[in-house]
Amino acid sequence: MNYKKINRRSFVKKTTMGAGALLAVPYSADAMVNIGSVKKLKLAVVGCGGRGTGAAVQALRADKDVELVAMADAFPDRLENSLKNISEELDGEIKISVKEKNKFTGFNAFKKAIDISDVVILASPPGFRPLHFEYAIHNEKHVFMEKPVAVDAFGVRRVLKSAKLATQKKLNVVVGLQRRYQKNYLALMDRIRKNEIGKIISGQVYWNSPGVWVRKRLQGQSEMEYQMRNWYYFNWLCGDHILEQHIHNIDVANWILDEYPSSANGMGGREVRNGLDHGQIFDHHYVEFNYPSGAVISSQCRHQPGTSRNVSERFQGTKGVVNFRKNKLIDYDGNEIYSYDQKGDKSPYQIEHDKLFKSIRERNVINDTDYGAKSTLTAIMGRMATYTGQEITWDQIMNSKENLVPDNLDWESTPLVNPDKDGRYPIPIPGKTKI
Repeated sequence: MNYKKINRRSFVKKTTMGAGALLAVPYSADAMVNIGSVKKLKLAVVGCGGRGTGAAVQALRADKDVELVAMADAFPDRLENSLKNISEELDGEIKISVKEKNKFTGFNAFKKAIDISDVVILASPPGFRPLHFEYAIHNEKHVFMEKPVAVDAFGVRRVLKSAKLATQKKLNVVVGLQRRYQKNYLALMDRIRKNEIGKIISGQVYWNSPGVWVRKRLQGQSEMEYQMRNWYYFNWLCGDHILEQHIHNIDVANWILDEYPSSANGMGGREVRNGLDHGQIFDHHYVEFNYPSGAVISSQCRHQPGTSRNVSERFQGTKGVVNFRKNKLIDYDGNEIYSYDQKGDKSPYQIEHDKLFKSIRERNVINDTDYGAKSTLTAIMGRMATYTGQEITWDQIMNSKENLVPDNLDWESTPLVNPDKDGRYPIPIPGKTKI
């Protein structure tokens, strides 16, 4: 991989996405062990959308000696808007001073931002996450990265490989599956681990909502810019909403069972969100995940305006049930076993960063990558079950050769997915689409 320097604000430089050359990068396994003694930690943000902006604010509040030094995004307008929002949110609480020379835009912008940081936030569209994570780890940076960590099995394997290197280098990696840091989830999970509702045998997880933003195609916009601006609707950038959002609930299922599904089958499609602006993704998925322990988890997610909302998880054990939405454990006679009062709890989004920076300062190591990558793969398995209409096994998806993210991207590149003469993109068809 060629990691040569690029000019700031370059929109046409190519980025190389192969992994081979990275192995030649020299490093010391103890290179970051003394970071705790560094008074001022330099923070970079890669991906300046809403989540990158929020994560930057949380990181700056997590440690009194953190300085935002660099920002990177494909688009200059998104970078500037993010910087404005960060400054307004902090409102003098914390001084923000990102020099003009440290505002990097274009496909290769991430490299320069990471190069001058100690800690990096990775919040670009998830299709880029494996590349960005790989570069950060090989360059000995602590990482907060948003979920999901990839959009295909190829990317998951790449992330897992980088995770091993992160462990060798004693680097901290926190993944934005914030329920793992949320006090009510942790309290309920502790009770479940003490066998208060018995062995978990089934469960239901949901992400049903009206959906998210749509960005209309603008006159004169290239196909690449349109897809990058409207990234949520293209699998090479987003991976579908079963992965981008519903991964939170799927991860809770994996967490409570302490295992990953052996197979998945399901159905889905485009009933409502099926216009020209909706790319190629489904608007609903229903999946049954079968686990080695015998547990069966029903998973549903929906993006359809005017429908009921439900973002939650519940599970049935041999002695009772847990409802994370209600913060309760109940036995089968209706008696309350345990209830958690969530009032006054700190935001888990903030706790993630508090723990990350505390771990860095104390020279400890947090590495969430394994479960972050495997829950990513679980959601991908669910997606492929609904897309193909076939039962998909864990071994099948783990060894899948699907690689959705092109190499050597620049603003002149033609995306691998393109509209037909009527402006419509190819849509997965159950019974015809292959894994």
